[in-house]
Amino acid sequence: MSPHEHQPRHWIAVASAEHALRGRDHAPVGFMQVCHGKCAPLKRLRAGDVVAYYAPAQTMDGKDRLQSFVSIGVVQVGEPYAFDMGGGFVPHRRDVRYVSAQPAPIAPLLDEFEFVEDRQRWGHKFRFGLFEVCSDDMRRIARAMRADLAPLGLAQAERL
Repeated sequence: MSPHEHQPRHWIAVASAEHALRGRDHAPVGFMQVCHGKCAPLKRLRAGDVVAYYAPAQTMDGKDRLQSFVSIGVVQVGEPYAFDMGGGFVPHRRDVRYVSAQPAPIAPLLDEFEFVEDRQRWGHKFRFGLFEVCSDDMRRIARAMRADLAPLGLAQAERL
């Protein structure tokens, strides 16, 4: 591996489904925002990393519980950039190439995830807005979402 290459890392980002899908459906390329538009968390990601969005609810601050993974994709080349959304809100974004996937509820996966240390407090990590998971956990998410594993770099271990 050259110094410019790295092993892809795997991340779960948290946002309402409405916001996550706005990023997924943006043309010509999707984007991600985390932690109310902060730049610092986005700097932890590198091109080639895989990110899955978890939506606790359909809308921001919504009581309409969803608790599902709603989008998944690969972080693209480029640094975080500011984007003026109007009204004085200028969040930072990263470009993400999303793959076709179906929403998948988290509940059936909770007992399989390595990142869930305490089944009673599984939601604790999600409060950070962005956290890293192992490739096996990301593969579980991608499979549950019926996503194509190849563009996510998750297919190679399937042949073992």
